[in-house]
Amino acid sequence: MAFSRAAFLVLLISAVGYFVNASAGNLNQDFDITWGDGRAKILNNGELLTLSLDKASGSGFQSKKEYLFGKIDMQLKLVPGNSAGTVTAYYLSSKGTGWDEIDFEFLGNLSGDPYILHTNVFSQGKGNREQQFYLWFDPTADFHTYSILWNPQRIVFSVDGTPIREFKNLESIGVPFPKNQPMRIYSSLWNADDWATRGGLVKTDWTQAPFTASYRNFNANACTRSSGTSSCGASSASSTSTPSSNAWFSEELDSTGQERLKWVQKNYMIYNYCTDTKRFPQGLPQECTRV
Repeated sequence: MAFSRAAFLVLLISAVGYFVNASAGNLNQDFDITWGDGRAKILNNGELLTLSLDKASGSGFQSKKEYLFGKIDMQLKLVPGNSAGTVTAYYLSSKGTGWDEIDFEFLGNLSGDPYILHTNVFSQGKGNREQQFYLWFDPTADFHTYSILWNPQRIVFSVDGTPIREFKNLESIGVPFPKNQPMRIYSSLWNADDWATRGGLVKTDWTQAPFTASYRNFNANACTRSSGTSSCGASSASSTSTPSSNAWFSEELDSTGQERLKWVQKNYMIYNYCTDTKRFPQGLPQECTRV
């Protein structure tokens, strides 16, 4: 079988001594179950991971490695049926009081009502950058790919390859951007019926428990960070240089991607902090003035 161009690039990058983690195989190698007292499971020889929630507890996992920039994909199948009150969170986060974070959160709903996909970006401990979307498919019927592109210029959230949100590096106008703190991948399934569904009006129906979300086909083309050293070289944190073959490091949306982004935001965005003038009576955040 002939190598694809992408596969050839991965081999080439490895050969010149740079680390690109492209692990779509064994979830045991990439993640540790961190809580849930047996409610989280890695199954099928590492091909499938499940999180479960019942009235006693939810569950969660985290990545073994820390990443500083990358293109990260995971396939999720969300809690089916009446998932009101539940939240499935999948995100990147650093530690400490001035932490950075890149969030996907899936807010459950009554059977037949759409999930809300909630996104947020934190930098130096400041968030309040929420955008929310409905999806154009049933995310509980099958697995779909949720991706984060994080490079020194931008963060792009994508679903099945379709960009839904772009957060650009606007440090030039004083907007902090996550670029110095390595982040782990985290995911959890938990009960948030005090706010998750219709502002807390709809409570979790525990007769439907256990609630289960499933994960597979993790892939990270990324710079890992260990003991202060980046696998992509010391220069990656300062965003001045990285292996030229790591196309994701300077990837941006092309004209097709821009059009798809506009399509999603026009048809499926249900909340955008950048248009919420009531929330920001003193003026919208600076990044909202740049598109």
